[in-house]
Amino acid sequence: MSKEDNLVFIDAGAEDASEKGICCSKDHKSAAYHCKVAWLQLPHNKEVRLLLVNKGVDGIIGFAEYMPSEAAWRPVAAGNYLFIQCIAIYQKASRSQGLAGKMLAIIEEKALSQGMNGVCSMCSSGTWMAGKDLFEKNGYAVCDQLGRFELLYKAFRDGAPVPSLIDWNRQLEKYQGWHLLYADQCPWHQKAVSDLKEAAVENHLELCVTRLETPEQARHAPTGYGTFGLIKDGKLLADHYISKTRFLNILRKEI
Repeated sequence: MSKEDNLVFIDAGAEDASEKGICCSKDHKSAAYHCKVAWLQLPHNKEVRLLLVNKGVDGIIGFAEYMPSEAAWRPVAAGNYLFIQCIAIYQKASRSQGLAGKMLAIIEEKALSQGMNGVCSMCSSGTWMAGKDLFEKNGYAVCDQLGRFELLYKAFRDGAPVPSLIDWNRQLEKYQGWHLLYADQCPWHQKAVSDLKEAAVENHLELCVTRLETPEQARHAPTGYGTFGLIKDGKLLADHYISKTRFLNILRKEI
């Protein structure tokens, strides 16, 4: 735990995340919250850490989720790096205060203290992931790109291996018919999966739903997001969680 002015940066893991808070779900009674806590407690996720930003009476106003790159739930191949899976500041008024940069600095210090080669993260020009500007202004460089996703990294030593993306498009042809793949890594997935399953039943659609149980499965899933994908006959229709309304619009176009 570190403090700066009225801010407190809290590092949490599976052992205490349910008490200190988890990313974007603040309702401790919600199914999404419990799914995320259970996900953190999986044996595969013992090295997953949450860096929480607490601001007095406002509570948790931002977070970063990170882990060794070998345990990442995104399509990334990186040797001995810390991987930032998610990073966000909730309040717009707080986004100009450099809090995300401070979180990056804390994570970099942890990577250095653990003798790692550096830090890396996936970014997107669209929604659902941080933009690359945050990383570039903090000394990161783009090392790989596929579609709308970019991989950025900061190496701590010359000659360190350069991270790369795993091409998720190669997996798509395996998925014929309608498929929904997801993991409980994101609390928002719980509602999205429930809504899409309900819509599929209402529209007499045979939707094969698969929950990804390990980071290895996510790294080789047919989606750049790693932990969510809607596919029909080898075509990726959504690479992040969507609403029931969005799904129904997709159905009208595809059926």
